Amino acid sequence: MSTPMVVDIWSDVMCPWCLVGWRSFMEGARLASDDVEVTIRWMPFELNPKMPPEGKLQAEHLASTYNRSAEEIEAMRAELSGAAERVGFPIDWQGEGEEPPAMMWNTFDCHKLLRWALAAYGPAEQTTLKEAMFSAHFQQRRNMANRDVLVSVCEEAALDGAKAREALDDEALELAVRAEEERGVSGGISAVPTFVVNHKYMLQGAQEPENFARALLQIAGMEAAA
Repeated sequence: MSTPMVVDIWSDVMCPWCLVGWRSFMEGARLASDDVEVTIRWMPFELNPKMPPEGKLQAEHLASTYNRSAEEIEAMRAELSGAAERVGFPIDWQGEGEEPPAMMWNTFDCHKLLRWALAAYGPAEQTTLKEAMFSAHFQQRRNMANRDVLVSVCEEAALDGAKAREALDDEALELAVRAEEERGVSGGISAVPTFVVNHKYMLQGAQEPENFARALLQIAGMEAAA
């Protein structure tokens, strides 16, 4: 009999390692699936909460934030591209025409819609929306701070666009997301991705699937013995 687990993933749409870590985690959950059954919930974490609405060129942001040279940034991108390719979610430009520049965006509205999707539809649909957002940002280079774009992404994920637009203007939803962000920080979450299992066990980073599988099996054993 498998052990049910609720896994809260603290993540940001702008974070490529969150994408890599998510796919790696799910492969680990598959490896451990004879003994564990996971339910995923996405939690809000803003890497750049002060990012202006017009966004910022990714290269400029990385250079200023991490004090990296152009050559170092290209090496970072190559490493990330390879990691994403290995987990089956390439982050290279996949659109038509001339490739637009990679950008960084303010993601608060993304987090509002993810929380709305969880409440209105459930965990599976929320995950579908999260992956659609990852694709929109990394593969399609869309403006993830633009509400019309975000509503379209919701519709592409088979969610109600009109309801999504209402959610973006919902002040109670905004307060709920802020509260969740504060809960994460007070709980010791300072980097993403962070996976919190059953509100007690914290796994961090884009680990290998086998590491995640071992951790989940160990947690299942501890939960059974509790």
